[in-house]
Amino acid sequence: MLRVATIVDSKRQNLLKAVKQRNTHTLALKKMDKIAHKFLHINGQKLHIAEIGSESSPAVIFLHGFPEIWYTWRHQMIAVANAGFRAIAPDFRGYGLSDPPAEPEKASFDDFVNDIASIVDSLSISKVFVIAKDFGTMVAYPFVLRYPQKIAGIITLNMAFMPPAAFKSHPLPEGFYVTRWREPGRAEADFSRFDVKTVVRNIYILFSQSEIPIANENEEIMDLVKPLTSLPSWLTEEDLAIYGDLYEKSGFRTALQIPYRSYMSLGYTDEVPKVEAPMMLILGEEDYALKVPGMLEYVKSGEVKKYIPNIETRYVPRGCHFVHEQFPDEVNQLILTFLDANKHLSKV
Repeated sequence: MLRVATIVDSKRQNLLKAVKQRNTHTLALKKMDKIAHKFLHINGQKLHIAEIGSESSPAVIFLHGFPEIWYTWRHQMIAVANAGFRAIAPDFRGYGLSDPPAEPEKASFDDFVNDIASIVDSLSISKVFVIAKDFGTMVAYPFVLRYPQKIAGIITLNMAFMPPAAFKSHPLPEGFYVTRWREPGRAEADFSRFDVKTVVRNIYILFSQSEIPIANENEEIMDLVKPLTSLPSWLTEEDLAIYGDLYEKSGFRTALQIPYRSYMSLGYTDEVPKVEAPMMLILGEEDYALKVPGMLEYVKSGEVKKYIPNIETRYVPRGCHFVHEQFPDEVNQLILTFLDANKHLSKV
């Protein structure tokens, strides 16, 4: 059953107020108070969405990664709304202000894909542009493949579509953060040594660097960040406080399950149908993800076009894993150019 929640509990209200009050550090983000928040009862969950723009405008849905929530798209939401689009950014179940699954350890990518499909239906959106980053792309691609009739176009940041066999010849190191966090209990023990805000801070610092986070045998992933290391210049303490507040609310149980312990639940076969919709891949040139064995070769060789023939790739100089937060103006321009060029496809 789909319905909009009209009553928001006091804890959620307080968190939303904190978001609006803290975001006065730039002129652009003074429009944050125009972003509306609502809760949808979908698939047995209360899911939070942030949105801005007219309901009659072409719709764009933004899918976050980790350690993010809807807020990571704040710059892009305002930009696309100003350009005449409707921006919608959900928190995945178990993230941000959305309810957690009853049993987070049993959550799957299918749950997330079904949630996005239900959100689109509940908002009476016939066709939608999908913009995703990090593991959000692993939700976006199955959604696009299952519901091609709903898709006007797709933009992904820092991850191209990867079939399961793409990197079988490139095993990941034991100390690679993904390998470590897949291990039940390993990340929980590592994170428990710090408060939630420090965990989020450390992950943002690690993921902003150009090298893959790999720990030695005698250290954990959190140990890779030295005490007193500064935040990236484009992330303020106010931003960090918002992420910290929301992860205090949600915890990391679902975040560790999806994506790190659920890659095998993606449900792809080696014969993956092609994505025929127009697509743009935006990559920061200094994103550590490009150093994952096989990744850059896969993109530059054109192998990705076996699966997405209509893909165009754009590189952002000096861009890191969070290129959309680091260089919002450059990324927004790429996004708006793509949306404008394909706006006609949003019409039914």
